[in-house]
Amino acid sequence: MNWNKRPLAITILACVYLGVGTVGFAAHSADLLSRQPDAVWVELTELIAILCGAFLLLGHNWARWLALAWIGFHVILSAFHSFREFGIHVIFCALIAWLVLKADAARYFHRTRVKPI
Repeated sequence: MNWNKRPLAITILACVYLGVGTVGFAAHSADLLSRQPDAVWVELTELIAILCGAFLLLGHNWARWLALAWIGFHVILSAFHSFREFGIHVIFCALIAWLVLKADAARYFHRTRVKPI
């Protein structure tokens, strides 16, 4: 693997985070405008998903840990819902953990950055 080349799995995952965040933000914006009690927190989690996606594409190491924390947060939230929803989130969490912690992803996120002069 080329040290500077982003793994395809990371590109796809970043696009999923960008999509989920963008669609979720748009879908919940009406709640924010109607001043629903938890709307600010929901929109904040959607913005975090967008942030994760953008910085995963840029190769920032902290973004993969934030992406894991984001899905981990959703696992915890879904534990209070149906078992099916909880199970799906656990599977997604395991898949995302595997993708961002694989050797090729680790090389990509730990590559040497050239600092501008």
